[in-house]
Amino acid sequence: MSGKGYDVRNSSVRMKPENQRRMDEKRVSEEAIQRILRIKITWASTVVVLIGKDTHSRPWVNWEIDQANAQGKRIVGVFARGGTEADIPPSLEKYSSAIVGWNTNSIMAAIDGNNEFQTSDGTPRVPPTTATSYAC
Repeated sequence: MSGKGYDVRNSSVRMKPENQRRMDEKRVSEEAIQRILRIKITWASTVVVLIGKDTHSRPWVNWEIDQANAQGKRIVGVFARGGTEADIPPSLEKYSSAIVGWNTNSIMAAIDGNNEFQTSDGTPRVPPTTATSYAC
């Protein structure tokens, strides 16, 4: 995608081993985690949520999607190869502008503003909400 003019960044939180240990020991406050995630969401024009088999159960996913919505970001869900419909996080169902299968053309169209909803195999489906997004 970067070859087609997209500025793609991985906003995963990568930690040094000592910081990961502090996280595992619950010695990092929720406020600190929220601040880091909010910063990473702020730079994005579109937040892409990769939908894998455990995405819906990850502790910060819904918070991140809610925060992206609060910041007015376009939110696009993309099924990981082999994902299922049951894997969609509730906040993604609520706020997404598009949810598409693992297909480059579908992903690029969704990022560019095509409000399409697909199943994990790329078949069209009914949107979960009637919400629309606007570019200002």
